[in-house]
Amino acid sequence: MSAVATTCPRTLVALDIDGTLVDSESRIPPGTVEALDLVRAAGHEIVLASGRSLAGLLPIAIRLGLTEGTAVCSNGSVTVRLDQSAPSGYDVVAARTFDPAPVIARAMELVPDVRVAVEVVGWGWRTNTPFAPRELNGQQTHATTDDLMTEPATRVVLGAPGIRRFVDALHATGVTLAPMGPDWCDATAPEVDKAAALDGVRKHLRIPADRTVAVGDGVNDLTMLAWAARSVSMGHAPAIVRSAADKTTGTIAQAGALPVLRSLVPDVDSSLSSLAAQITIGERTAPGPAVLRVWHGTGPDLSRCEVWTLQTGHWVRHAPIPSGVGTTMRAIEAAALEAGLPFPRGDEGRRRAQWRSATTHSGPAGFELPLSNL
Repeated sequence: MSAVATTCPRTLVALDIDGTLVDSESRIPPGTVEALDLVRAAGHEIVLASGRSLAGLLPIAIRLGLTEGTAVCSNGSVTVRLDQSAPSGYDVVAARTFDPAPVIARAMELVPDVRVAVEVVGWGWRTNTPFAPRELNGQQTHATTDDLMTEPATRVVLGAPGIRRFVDALHATGVTLAPMGPDWCDATAPEVDKAAALDGVRKHLRIPADRTVAVGDGVNDLTMLAWAARSVSMGHAPAIVRSAADKTTGTIAQAGALPVLRSLVPDVDSSLSSLAAQITIGERTAPGPAVLRVWHGTGPDLSRCEVWTLQTGHWVRHAPIPSGVGTTMRAIEAAALEAGLPFPRGDEGRRRAQWRSATTHSGPAGFELPLSNL
């Protein structure tokens, strides 16, 4: 028997990375990747929204299993579409630049030995003084301070003891300032922050403003938390961040993001395999009759596995089934049986599933398996 339908309206889920999905040692709390997969299988849009540069975000996105979709980097300066078929694994959607000269010159007046780093999107940084490897994501190359002021920049890092006390003076140059600690400030273009970038993504995806969730732990998450219809701070976040959020969850050591992610999907039998659980959630949250669609890569394994649903007479993509990638059609059949989902089968012998050909506007011919009587 098919599970009772529990359609979940599509939601944009904005997630900070450091301190939210990854701890200070770059460890991902157990269960996080599995929970992200289930949220995606429910048709929600997960958007990483990080202060990290693109070079630092990409490796974490891969570890989290997020190799498709949208990500916001550098506190809103850069928005990318993650795409494994792209040469670098992404396409830049927007790079919001500004003239860095005024803020760099003002910083040098206030702190003559200030360290300056200017972002090179997707590669690393140009710096006037070397930064420690863990301070900046990506590679570094030396440049004079004068050279750093000559070209438009997406993000500028200013590092010096106590530089946070000069935030007002630096902000007066017209940039957006995000103090990341007493000795560190990020500068981006005017009115550029996580919230502004996320709202652009939301509008592009046509997701209502009241279907937004944000989870974060840093001062640079304040605008994102204010933007979201449902905001959650991590338990270890500073008081100013916790007070800005609707609710506070556990710390990163307690895997505090997990309860938030789990709240976005219907409950399923915990004994199900990952593949069966994702198929169950995909079918239960589909707003209409559902089919599983699969595509092969160059070999027998599947390169894509998705739930599609019938809406106003047209088949539309509902959600990916992440655990279906790299498996086989036989494994999909077994998982659907495990989940107790009906699909058409032959009347004799082993009663194999009756897959049918499927061609869509979004790709080559594949195969589909109805999950209801269609």
